Amino acid sequence: MNRALPDVRLRVPTDEDAFAWHRIFADPEVMEFHGGKAAELSVYEELTARQRRHDAELGFCLWTMVGPEDEVLGFTGAQPWPREWGPKGEIEIGWRLGRAHWGMGYVTAATLTTLERVRAAGVSDVVAVVRQGNERSIAVTRRVGMELAEVFTHPATAEPAHCYRLAL
Repeated sequence: MNRALPDVRLRVPTDEDAFAWHRIFADPEVMEFHGGKAAELSVYEELTARQRRHDAELGFCLWTMVGPEDEVLGFTGAQPWPREWGPKGEIEIGWRLGRAHWGMGYVTAATLTTLERVRAAGVSDVVAVVRQGNERSIAVTRRVGMELAEVFTHPATAEPAHCYRLAL
């Protein structure tokens, strides 16, 4: 990436962030590769609570991305792979950004910070699982130096899910 990356802060998700995530992720474009619509608010409440536990226990989590105007942009961070299929036992990095903030470099900037933080927490390598066709997320994996390692079949869609890997 040739342009300067924007300032973005990462913080451990708060109870209030569940409401912000629910609102931001209600956009069908944002959720195109995540089931097409936002989950119920209770799912985001549980997710933010789980991320607080991850941060306390592991030293990393899916952090809330906060922009220069103190607005919630979405999330990025790392967590143990949470599913029974795919890269079980691995640490996954991931991101989701509100549509109004796409194309500005926020995810790349936040992901680079995530990589620094998980490296400092003792993680030796990470994966990112990206659904086929999600070109924006595939571009982020390339910008931060990840390489395609394997392809899994997504059990809900029977479509390929690409697993990118990066040694830290």
